[in-house]
Amino acid sequence: MKRVFLTAGIVAVLVASDIGVARQTSLESVAKSAAQLPRLKSLLVSHRGNLVLERYFNGARATQLANIKSASKSVISALVGISIAKGHIRSVDEKAAAYLPELAADKDAMKRGISIEDLLTMRSGLESTSGRGYGAWVQSKNWVRYVLQRPLIDPPGTRIEYSTGSSHLLSAIITKATQMSTWQFAQEELAKPLGFSLAKWPTDPQGIYFGGNEMLMTPRQMIEFGELYLNQGMAGDRQIIPKDWGYGGQFVFIVPDRDLVIVTSSRSDVSRERRDHLGGIYSLALDIVLMY
Repeated sequence: MKRVFLTAGIVAVLVASDIGVARQTSLESVAKSAAQLPRLKSLLVSHRGNLVLERYFNGARATQLANIKSASKSVISALVGISIAKGHIRSVDEKAAAYLPELAADKDAMKRGISIEDLLTMRSGLESTSGRGYGAWVQSKNWVRYVLQRPLIDPPGTRIEYSTGSSHLLSAIITKATQMSTWQFAQEELAKPLGFSLAKWPTDPQGIYFGGNEMLMTPRQMIEFGELYLNQGMAGDRQIIPKDWGYGGQFVFIVPDRDLVIVTSSRSDVSRERRDHLGGIYSLALDIVLMY
């Protein structure tokens, strides 16, 4: 059975056939509309592998790295898929405890039953470390231990509970399984095949690269990542991510039936106009999709 891992809604996949018929808008008019969004830093559109629009706003440059925030979770998901394809991890059904000694030693059998798939789909059952729990978690001395010490609020594999801690456990698993840092593995198995070098991003106190936030990419690198999914995991003639792995302010919109990838990056500070800004981005993306 085909498995699709959209880790926490990070990479938005638009099905154009569901959008309906609406007015046609030129790319230039979209770019003009984009320029009116005070938080927007970039807007890139790729159609059938060709970059048809690339604009930067508010002092941003093409070479400027963007903190892709929770889009990092989709990169971690991709790295898990690559780890399985390379034989470092047996399957998504494998128990996380096989790679996390503290979990293997836990007295709670239900906790020991958490699978890699449960972490990918945010169904670990553990109390979330996102939202109100985020600050205490990232200020703790051991992020992995802190996540694993959270109480079970649901049986693993049942209810979805968004938690950046689940993605960080996946980074710890990648580190253990591949015997290299998550950054090094991403550099060798994802970035280099796509033709770029991946910047290092922050680590936890134990040196494990943050597995759900703070990754750094340029907008063009984000386009390359989106194209990878559009091409069913292929880069040229090389299968980077298993074909059936799925879809993974910072957005990579993928529109498979229009051969489109749309990337935006934005100023990441929190402010009252954030909701209006996101609405503006969705509107721009819709206008672009309707052109194709």
